Amino acid sequence: MPELPEVETVRRGLQPVLEGAELTRVRQNRPDLRFPFPERFAERLEGATVERIDRRAKYLLMPLSTGETWVTHLGMTGRFTLDGEQLGEFEEAAPVAGKHEHVSLCAVNGRTTTRVGFADARRFGFMGLIPTDGVEAHPWFSGLGPEPLGNAFSGAHLAEAFAGRKQNIKVSLLDQRVVAGLGNIYVCEALYRARVSPLVAAGKVSRPRLERLAAVIRDVLNDAIAAGGSTLRDFANADGGQGYFQHRFDVYGREGQPCSGEGCKGVVRRTVQGGRSTFWCPACQKR
Repeated sequence: MPELPEVETVRRGLQPVLEGAELTRVRQNRPDLRFPFPERFAERLEGATVERIDRRAKYLLMPLSTGETWVTHLGMTGRFTLDGEQLGEFEEAAPVAGKHEHVSLCAVNGRTTTRVGFADARRFGFMGLIPTDGVEAHPWFSGLGPEPLGNAFSGAHLAEAFAGRKQNIKVSLLDQRVVAGLGNIYVCEALYRARVSPLVAAGKVSRPRLERLAAVIRDVLNDAIAAGGSTLRDFANADGGQGYFQHRFDVYGREGQPCSGEGCKGVVRRTVQGGRSTFWCPACQKR
């Protein structure tokens, strides 16, 4: 599933095309994705102007001139295309045309018209239209923790959230009520860079180490966003052949390989926590 950096990459790619654009020729090609589309979905988008494009956790939010916000979750295989070219790059290739394109529209921005499509081969994504003044109270957003790149996220926040928690820190960081948008891959990478064991109880990690971890989480996400952003000048081909994950991870997916840490002779291990794979170096990441 695309994580926060990939969703942010897509947001930045859509921004120059959709922000300030009028939506025309809107077509909805099936009744549902993961959930049914809102009633009169295409009709409610038709003629609306996109005021801006935001991101909350792994959701894209587009406030409209109609007083509603168009919300999109990419799921596992959701893809936006601009004039037929896939926007953003992903680890897993997915078809983006034909029977898999479920929404299409034209974005009219000044004298420029761009055809925008949304395809989702597995249909785990979803879309909604929510009154803009009610977004924060909506069930999709009301329980979310702070954004990891926002001012409300810090070591102090983690210390408060983890106080007395016996659950391991890896699974605790994936709790969207603690911090919004963190996914499995970047939690593994952040714990490695911060040299924190994924096995340690969240409540046992000291305040100084949590301060370090919070800073590292920001760095890891910003590095990943920068890597994704650098690809936006040249969109991936329609079959997603290049893949977003060209940059090398320190531990994720490297089970059995030598640790890349300077002077470390450890070997990357894989374990399962909360149903998700955890990659880590026992030699570097001490309890």
